[in-house]
Amino acid sequence: MKPTARFLLSDPAHFVALGFGSGLCPKGPGTAGTLAGWLLYPFVSAALSDSLFGGLLLASFLFGILACERTGRALGVADHGSIVWDEIVAIWLVLWLSPDGLAWQATAFVLFRFFDIVKPQPIRWVDEHTRGGFGVMLDDLLAAGYTLLALALLVRIFD
Repeated sequence: MKPTARFLLSDPAHFVALGFGSGLCPKGPGTAGTLAGWLLYPFVSAALSDSLFGGLLLASFLFGILACERTGRALGVADHGSIVWDEIVAIWLVLWLSPDGLAWQATAFVLFRFFDIVKPQPIRWVDEHTRGGFGVMLDDLLAAGYTLLALALLVRIFD
């Protein structure tokens, strides 16, 4: 099933899981979802302390398990390409822990997309063996971890 705007608006879980519509992008919905997360990040993080933002990330991850599970079932594919809430939450984590500056954010974006697409082990194993909303969210959390490790190495080299 190819989700439509009507599907997007039919259930709040679908609206969130499809990244507020960014997952409906016909080409590269994961990249569109990550870009939406990057664009939303300053608005969701600006007024929050680190502890509150950490709590928001945890709540977003847990809610994402439910929303992605529900939307995947409705679409008939557990990790349908249009489900991008996992990318949004993961890029928020990456940006929160990245060095300040547009160049570092752009680097984080590119690295995250690379690890999310290539899925080096154990991300690939998790993607293939962990089902439902938890699996959808977990593989992107692991890609965020790889991204943060790569960023830490780059900071040591270039800063």
